Amino acid sequence: MSQRPPPNDAGQMRLVGAVIALTMLVWLAVNWAGRRYGWPAEYAFLADFAAMGALVWSLLVTWRIWRRRDSGAQQGGPGGPRER
Repeated sequence: MSQRPPPNDAGQMRLVGAVIALTMLVWLAVNWAGRRYGWPAEYAFLADFAAMGALVWSLLVTWRIWRRRDSGAQQGGPGGPRER
């Protein structure tokens, strides 16, 4: 039987970090632009909800990676603690 290769956790964590950083930068830029140019408050709420959605997605992906590593550690798999 062939086993599935381990998921690329490092790549997913880099993606999560990039999403969090870009979300905060875009959210700050939209709030600044909205205040500067007098946009209606509805646009600020849209930016807030989009940022919350991106951050919830990041939290869920991080939680899945953590759970996957935790289950690998309990089974003695490659996700376990590293020996020094």
